[in-house]
Amino acid sequence: MVIGILGAGSWGSALANLLANNGHEITMWSIDEKEISMLKEFHEQKDRLPGVILNKNIEYTTDIEKTVTGKDIIVCAVPSPFIRGTVKNLAGLVPAGQIIVNVSKGIEEATLSTLVEVIKEELPETNVSVLSGPSHAEEVGRGIPTTVVVGSKDVETSQIIQNVFMNDFFRVYTSTDITGIELGGSIKNVIALAAGISDGMGCGDNTKAALITRGMAEMMRLGTAMGAELKTLAGLSGMGDLIVTCTSKHSRNRNAGYLIGQGMTYEQAMDEVKMVVEGVYSAKATLTLAHKYGVDMPIVEAVNDVLFHGKVAREAMVELLTRDRKSEI
Repeated sequence: MVIGILGAGSWGSALANLLANNGHEITMWSIDEKEISMLKEFHEQKDRLPGVILNKNIEYTTDIEKTVTGKDIIVCAVPSPFIRGTVKNLAGLVPAGQIIVNVSKGIEEATLSTLVEVIKEELPETNVSVLSGPSHAEEVGRGIPTTVVVGSKDVETSQIIQNVFMNDFFRVYTSTDITGIELGGSIKNVIALAAGISDGMGCGDNTKAALITRGMAEMMRLGTAMGAELKTLAGLSGMGDLIVTCTSKHSRNRNAGYLIGQGMTYEQAMDEVKMVVEGVYSAKATLTLAHKYGVDMPIVEAVNDVLFHGKVAREAMVELLTRDRKSEI
């Protein structure tokens, strides 16, 4: 198949390499001319995916029209804050029914829309799916066994995408629960910030296990209130992604949280991580959705207090631990 990829960061590059190695014709776009020049010269995303040499058949360009015109599938790997601005440029360039696969994670703060909803708002005639799961680019780029799920409105589209991406180290399941997949992929980043903050404060495995488990409870409460299926949230794009993002050395959200736990502001932590920390952008939106749907999300609220309201992390943790006594279920 002929595939265009929007976004040449770590995830876009890893997926471009996977798809090219699967035998597909790949064009990858970035708005950054220096980034494209680097990729053309070295066939390596030296800044964000160092050590992974990309398939030499991948074409790189700053021409978005060339990237999306005449493509069987378009993969959107742009960081969540830039999704709307990027896909606006596709109006008039892609046909009705165009398959678009969103692989970014987040909730748009201004509108509370998921990223698939954002794309559909800008390109209402297209066929938008989501691919998500525990899948760090650093490992996918090196061919480490990985399993994800693709969500589409119809089984046929899911199966097309499944066949395009799947190989002997990258296993793809299908689902029609787009809402569940997107919410799991967004909320887990906020919980991962909390897990990183606890690590930065010097807390232990007990603390992290508690944050993961109770964070999962918060994800399930909001997800089901918004129409997601419980089994989706308990699957790869929910629990699976939550575990890996809270524990992995590759997790930018966990790593940013660690720095915040050591005393940095979220701006300083993001500068240090040198990549978009999606959980920072999703934190406010997730809390606003919790209030909208009347859902209790104390960990998400604590993260917002630390990020945006100047609360000391240790004080936020004490408040979490001393909340009213409750039954677990």
